[in-house]
Amino acid sequence: MTFHKLAAAAAALSLTAAPVVAQAAPQRAAAPAEEGSEMGGTWILAILAFAAIIAAIIIATDSSDDPVSP
Repeated sequence: MTFHKLAAAAAALSLTAAPVVAQAAPQRAAAPAEEGSEMGGTWILAILAFAAIIAAIIIATDSSDDPVSP
C-alpha cells in the first residue's frame, strides 16, 4: 500500500513541477558581427563529398563478371 501512495505522491509532484520547469528562459540579445563569416567555401566541400559518395557507389556496384580462376 505504501508503494501506491509513493507513486501517487511522485505523480502529483511531477504534475505540479511541470509548469515551473517548462517556463521559457529569457531571450539573449545577439551581439553585432564585425565581419562576415569566413565559412563561405563549405559548399565546395559538400559538392566534393557528394561526388566521392557517388563515385564509391559506382565502384562498389561495378559488375565485372569475369571469372577469377582460369
